[in-house]
Amino acid sequence: MIDSPVNTLFKQLISIDKTLAQPLYLQVSGQIINAIQRSYLTKGTMLPGTRVLSHLLKVHRNTAVAIYEELASQGWVEIIPNKGTFVLEPEKSTAKIKASSQKLNEAYSYAKTTGFHFQKSFHLASTVQFTKSKYLINDGKPDLRLHPIHQFTRWYSATMKRKTLIDKWNRSNKFFSTVFQTQLCNYLNATRGFHISPNNLINTRSTEMSLYVVSQLLLKQNDIVLVGHLSNYAANMIFQQTGATIKTIPVDNNGLNIEYIKKHFIKHSIRCVYICAHRDYPTTITLSAERRLKLLNLAKEYGFAIIEDDFDYDFQFEGSPMLPMASSDANGMVIYLGKIGQSLFPSFQTGFVVAPENLITEAKNYIELLDKQGDLIQEQMLSELINEGEIYRLMKKNIVIYKKRRDTLCNLLSIYFSGITQWKIPSGGLAVWLQFNPKISLAKLAKEAEKNDLFIPKTILYQDKKTCAIRFGFGHLNEKEIEQVIQKLKRAYNTVMSSPK
Repeated sequence: MIDSPVNTLFKQLISIDKTLAQPLYLQVSGQIINAIQRSYLTKGTMLPGTRVLSHLLKVHRNTAVAIYEELASQGWVEIIPNKGTFVLEPEKSTAKIKASSQKLNEAYSYAKTTGFHFQKSFHLASTVQFTKSKYLINDGKPDLRLHPIHQFTRWYSATMKRKTLIDKWNRSNKFFSTVFQTQLCNYLNATRGFHISPNNLINTRSTEMSLYVVSQLLLKQNDIVLVGHLSNYAANMIFQQTGATIKTIPVDNNGLNIEYIKKHFIKHSIRCVYICAHRDYPTTITLSAERRLKLLNLAKEYGFAIIEDDFDYDFQFEGSPMLPMASSDANGMVIYLGKIGQSLFPSFQTGFVVAPENLITEAKNYIELLDKQGDLIQEQMLSELINEGEIYRLMKKNIVIYKKRRDTLCNLLSIYFSGITQWKIPSGGLAVWLQFNPKISLAKLAKEAEKNDLFIPKTILYQDKKTCAIRFGFGHLNEKEIEQVIQKLKRAYNTVMSSPK
């Protein structure tokens, strides 16, 4: 028996790789679609029956049925009962616009630049750098490898099966307090000493998104924002984008210098103070209890807001973390930013804002505009993980790991960088403030490090007349990798010191 032309074509064009994760029916349907697009199979061509197809491809007949059903669902074939499966040619719903004769060759390519003016944002220029280096240092991010993949798969699957998800998607009242917000309030009240309700809380995609929304509500052109001398570059970019004027305040071993503010600024001249009271960014210094009280009193007296960014509250290795200033704010002067779920993949972490109810009401209007859909699956899952205590257990488990990594880093610094650098062992957080003395060119150090397969991004280098330091993030490195990184950093340092001035 001689094969039909279509059968012969299938034998020549279609191949199956059972080692791939992609299902067989998708592999085959994709290849048939490609054959139709290339006009190997024309409109009206009758395809082999499912029994013949299964024999040709040596697959189960159910797989052959799934192949044709997939093609039919995408509009590539029509299945006519008792007759067969026939190739369709999807109609082209758009017609090309005829080009003028002057630029005929450019008519169907997309423009690289606009034909009109728009406002460019210098302050939001990307700080991302690319590298091929195997090792890198960051500013203190968690290790995604500690994400509980197998448990997460079970949690996610269970969440997707919840019938209540549909009801939540169909809910029309945007101010309705979700179960997640209630659970998050309970968690924050228990861990941070708050006494808040869902009316004092919004959740966002990240702390950066939280800060952006708050800055839109709080700041206008030329408003004065006070930050620490070195501060968080991402926060500064957000403040500058609003048109605010940033003024820097000295930071010493007790944190932000509050007396400096009283000496150099008058009442009602300051719009807000941005501070990481628990662990200063980038120096990791904790704002003392005395200065916290002074700052709260000064905010009331001078009439400015305090934005308290508590980005790494959960990573406490020794003792108990100091409670947020917002937990003892009776006058409504503090806007508190934080995040939870840092033991999970970033897409399942969430930022949040805690503030007086009137500000949260306005912030919800922004969130409704920027992120109306939200992520109900994320909220449902985090709600259950909080309720079952899994978030707390994951955090405590990972803290043990991160503490060992911190100790490993500090021990290796003592071996390789003793006498040429200074650092304090932080009581928490995922970064060490590493100061070089005598000072060196950190730009040259980064350049030499990259030659040694170690990438040091410019955003963690701090150098001016008084400062020569790196915010050395260690959380994403295991103990063996930390040793490799320190050795490579030392080789780069030796090269810099031996090179001609």
